[in-house]
Amino acid sequence: MEESITLTREPLLPEQQQTPSSLINHLYIGHFLARWDARMWEFSVGLYMVNIWPDSLLYAAIYGAVESASIALFGPIIGRWVDKLSYVKVLRLWLVTQNLSFVIAGTAVIVLLVNSSLKFTNFSAFILLSWTINICGGIGVLSTLAGTILIEREWLLVIAEGQPPELLTKMNSVIRRIDLTCKLLAPVITGFIISFVSLKASAITLVLWNTVSVWVEYWLFTSAYNGIPALGQSSQRRMARLSQSDQHKNNPTLEEDSLLSVIGGSSEMVDRKSSKKLCEKISEIPYVAAWKVYLKQEVALPGLALALLFFTVLSFGTLMTANLEWEGIPAYVIGIARGISAAIGIAATVAYPVLQSQISTIRTGLWSVWSQWTCLLPCIAAIWIQSGCLSSYILMGSVAISRLGLWMFDLSLLQQMQDLVPESDRLIVGGVQNSLQSLMDLLAYVMGIVISDPRVSF
Repeated sequence: MEESITLTREPLLPEQQQTPSSLINHLYIGHFLARWDARMWEFSVGLYMVNIWPDSLLYAAIYGAVESASIALFGPIIGRWVDKLSYVKVLRLWLVTQNLSFVIAGTAVIVLLVNSSLKFTNFSAFILLSWTINICGGIGVLSTLAGTILIEREWLLVIAEGQPPELLTKMNSVIRRIDLTCKLLAPVITGFIISFVSLKASAITLVLWNTVSVWVEYWLFTSAYNGIPALGQSSQRRMARLSQSDQHKNNPTLEEDSLLSVIGGSSEMVDRKSSKKLCEKISEIPYVAAWKVYLKQEVALPGLALALLFFTVLSFGTLMTANLEWEGIPAYVIGIARGISAAIGIAATVAYPVLQSQISTIRTGLWSVWSQWTCLLPCIAAIWIQSGCLSSYILMGSVAISRLGLWMFDLSLLQQMQDLVPESDRLIVGGVQNSLQSLMDLLAYVMGIVISDPRVSF
């Protein structure tokens, strides 16, 4: 890995005008609403699962495994799909699919909570509703992934093209800050609804919110798209490039035609051509092609380093939330702890641009990952503490503090990917990167399925 990365964006052109801040704000607000949808569901689903089937983390672990496996398997395909469609089509499919999936999953949760005895009176219906939650949740996170790739890996870079490099760093930090703000506030508000009203009320709130917010999100994003000419021009360039690529694939080259005419269709050449076509067909399979593109990038190893954190680092995910609920920690306390964790993450987005400008992107990433690891050391001591509540609070506190280093490390790798990945590959690389991260996340959930007894899980 190189010692430092030099940003090589072109200087601001005299004829290029600054993007109006109001349009950027539309983009930020739309992103906030979309991330709020996902963060509400992410926090709530673990609590729903542990209440639907008490005294076991099995259902929470199965849901987490299905969600992670969805992204691990289909993430590269999502990246290629986003790359092959126009921005407007991706926008529509993303928002409709994400919100509709969460509405259907939330409705299934409401039915299970209202009919709490369903697993005894009609087990087949119980299983059907449970798998509806799992499948719709998986579809929801896949559509969320498509939106994340579109906004973070494409729109921000298009908007910042030709502008001073500090603009992209600033927008990256703001987008990550928005996500962490949702991670802070959504669990707190949802936790208070669950603790002081009911689980049913939180599920109803989730369904109503997603039903209404999708229209506002679409208006905000389309306003930003229509008001920023660079986005429309970039979408047209991508469509033209893909059209030319398709024409090139469909038409045989002149060299092949002339070579076939010279040899007169000999069996050796026919076999060689058939073998070549077979290899080309395999390489054109979306999943294989996406991984080939990813492995050619300079950021493949840093991307693997980030992915490994999803297997090795503790976080307020579905399993930990379900386990804390089993330990007797109130839902609003878990929500506040997640909020504190997100607040520290927000501080990381403020500190990152300052530190990156002083000591380079790579050194900032190295410092961040070591500080994150150091902050997690108290979690080891929590294992030997007999008091369940005390060990849980140590766990929550240590995980929350470690977010400072974790999110700075995440931002440093995101900056490297944006700077080093070519425009034609960045959407595909984004999909594979999220797939790799979810694969590591899946391994953690598999461990949760194997060790589903909460008395020995943590």
